[in-house]
Amino acid sequence: MRTEGADKGRLLTQVARAAIARRFGQTVELPDKPDWLKAPGAVFVTLTQHGQLRGCIGSLEAHRPLAEDLEENAQAAAFRDPRFPPLSAAELPDTRVEVSILSKPEPMRFSSQEDALRQLRPGIDGIILEYDSHHATFLPQVWEQLPEPEQFISHLKLKAGLPGYFWADDIRLYRYTVEKFKEDTP
Repeated sequence: MRTEGADKGRLLTQVARAAIARRFGQTVELPDKPDWLKAPGAVFVTLTQHGQLRGCIGSLEAHRPLAEDLEENAQAAAFRDPRFPPLSAAELPDTRVEVSILSKPEPMRFSSQEDALRQLRPGIDGIILEYDSHHATFLPQVWEQLPEPEQFISHLKLKAGLPGYFWADDIRLYRYTVEKFKEDTP
């Protein structure tokens, strides 16, 4: 018996894969989109090959219908992630799609770096870091590689272009959670 969550995840990953396949001139038949895909939503699309990252792009806040955000970010992850060359049609069969729907980011209130670190929920929180013109985010899935809060925040600072040891009183942190769905097999 299929669960509602499994059906939702299957549809989300199918829509993302179809958006990428369209860029290669492939047509993928999809079911009608349910109303919840027409509501505003923010999504990250992560592509992996053999367990290694191949692209990850997304939106931090809902600013367009979820289906549109999903399709745009799927294509961006495949073709415009600056860390990787554009995906080729030959790579698509070996590429696994993961979709993360983000909750609305909430500002964190803290008095020091130590206070901020104590408030982090490993494995649950996605974090956005902002300081001056520097900003970066890690999805909650990054806790799998960086399970210690100090390590997680240090690498997030590096991603934002700051030294890992850097701290300033006006750093801003926001937390969010995700509902994630991953293809079983491409």
